[in-house]
Amino acid sequence: MIIITGNLRATLRASGMVLALAAVTACAPMTRFHGFAPDAREIAQLQIGQTSRSDVVSLFGPPTSDGGMRSDTIYYVSSRFERIGPFAPREVDRTVLAVTFDAADRVRNVTRYGLEDGALVTLDRRVTDDGIADVGVLSQLLGSFGRIDAGTLLGANDDPL
Repeated sequence: MIIITGNLRATLRASGMVLALAAVTACAPMTRFHGFAPDAREIAQLQIGQTSRSDVVSLFGPPTSDGGMRSDTIYYVSSRFERIGPFAPREVDRTVLAVTFDAADRVRNVTRYGLEDGALVTLDRRVTDDGIADVGVLSQLLGSFGRIDAGTLLGANDDPL
């Protein structure tokens, strides 16, 4: 029969509480934020046809992207990721603000997209064949033994002047 004294019982109880607290906090979601997208109050300051590109940049800061090939649009992107315990982070919210400008660099359109507006893009992996068979180094070395001419190796085929 095991007898537990008062000090040991208090230590076990405290250890159990610490383990329970650790288990509860380990399952709490950890949230990370990436990027910046202005909220509706800030977007309301933009006036179609009047606000210039430099005004937008001074109001919201430099954009996340400037449209690449289409220089008439700038983008502000923000994302929120949650991670629970040992699992991989999962994107739970995304906001993309696209500000389009006309030829005079005035705001033409402001569009806001969310995570639900995104589309899955399948990447097509095209690989060009290099023409080299899948032969290892050892196979290449052993395969070259039959093509060596002893006269060429010893220099007997060289013509004297």
